[in-house]
Amino acid sequence: MPHQPSRRETLRTAACGFGSLALAGLLARPAVSGASEAAPGGINPLAPRRPHFPARAKRVIFLFMNGGPSQVDSFDWKPELTKRHGEDLGGGRKYFQSPWPFSRHGQSGLPISSLFPHIARHADDLCLINSMHTDVGNHPQAILQMNTGSFQFVRPSVGSWIVYGLGTENQNLPGFITINPDFSAGGARRHGSAFLPAATAGTAINQWGGADGTDAPSLKGIQIPYTENTAITPAQQRRQLDLVQSLNRGRLALDRINDPLEGMIQSAETAFRMQSEMPGLLDVEREPAHILERYGVNQPKTDNYGRACLMARRFIEAGVRFVQINQTFWDQHTKIVEGHQKLADESDRPVAALLTDLKERGLLDDTVALWGGEFGRPPILNKDAGRDHNHIGFTMWMAGGGVKGGLRYGATDPTGQTAEVDKVHLHDLHATLLHLLGFDHERLTYRYGGRDFRLTDVHGSVVRGILG
Repeated sequence: MPHQPSRRETLRTAACGFGSLALAGLLARPAVSGASEAAPGGINPLAPRRPHFPARAKRVIFLFMNGGPSQVDSFDWKPELTKRHGEDLGGGRKYFQSPWPFSRHGQSGLPISSLFPHIARHADDLCLINSMHTDVGNHPQAILQMNTGSFQFVRPSVGSWIVYGLGTENQNLPGFITINPDFSAGGARRHGSAFLPAATAGTAINQWGGADGTDAPSLKGIQIPYTENTAITPAQQRRQLDLVQSLNRGRLALDRINDPLEGMIQSAETAFRMQSEMPGLLDVEREPAHILERYGVNQPKTDNYGRACLMARRFIEAGVRFVQINQTFWDQHTKIVEGHQKLADESDRPVAALLTDLKERGLLDDTVALWGGEFGRPPILNKDAGRDHNHIGFTMWMAGGGVKGGLRYGATDPTGQTAEVDKVHLHDLHATLLHLLGFDHERLTYRYGGRDFRLTDVHGSVVRGILG
């Protein structure tokens, strides 16, 4: 069964306004953050910092399609697969052409299937990376690796690394927000900070609903618990917090080094400030009617994901550094046609609306939009009319933030199963994402337990062919 957060986990997260407050070990001290060493002793981990070199992007929206959408049914056109459609491979398996026809879109002529007709209108903004591959074809490990760079060890999430390096632009809000997170694989590790400062962890929205996303309540009217104090006035709460913080700082002065206590002090201050700004940002109904209609808000199929995408735009516009929007569960081992169509109907229009909105507001130039799952699907239909897992060749796309638009980068084999041309490993993707934000992925490190850790471990190369 999917992991349901305990009451203790939920209260701990909600009370602080961040992900887990637990700092993994007292040996952790900052090594390199941005252009120089981060000073110890209470420096705000969310304070804005300069990257290593001038950046094309300032922020990221990660549209995580949990479960693994099929590349050959979406963004990886394979005419050879059509020619071999129905070819028997034994065991009830056969080559299966996409039931969604591909056509070319935009001035670039990018081939995109009819599964995503709204996103296809943004073809000239998209960089399709058709040669992705990763290390493991099982959901729990692959999801963790996509979100943290490692499937074996507890490591900070991508969003936490980015907030650690850049800080954030609004001190009244967390630097990293994850919307509709799924706890069924990896739990809070997927947006946790591990040994990085606790304030860099993801703040989860709607995590108190269905753990696997299938029975999660609507985002309509959602609020983070404890962002409103019904017992005392804001002025009284400020005096109460000042008293507690004076005791905390007194103890910190005696201890000199106490990372958990530093995290508590910083988190309490940000949580207090969140009470004034977060409720308004979550209330998407404040948007004009034409914006709500564009995202499909208050329409049955698109309401929940539309609200998530609109929240993401509001968050990054307000200064949040990294927003992740999660959709589950693209894992159609049976009846892939029905399953993929349902999920595309829920997300296609909202994602396209987000890209339109970002362009109109001048935000797409310095915002990276990243779309994809932890792996893809093979060009083969199984006996249950579904496609199984495929981690050796799949597609993700990027838009904005210094990425070339209208580009199809890399290629799988003629049937769409194995990455063969200009292969891009997950570590390469992470290295490229950091590069767009102004970081040398080999220099953005954190000293913990006697060694310097980084998001890409000892791997990764920047994919320069997709840079604008």
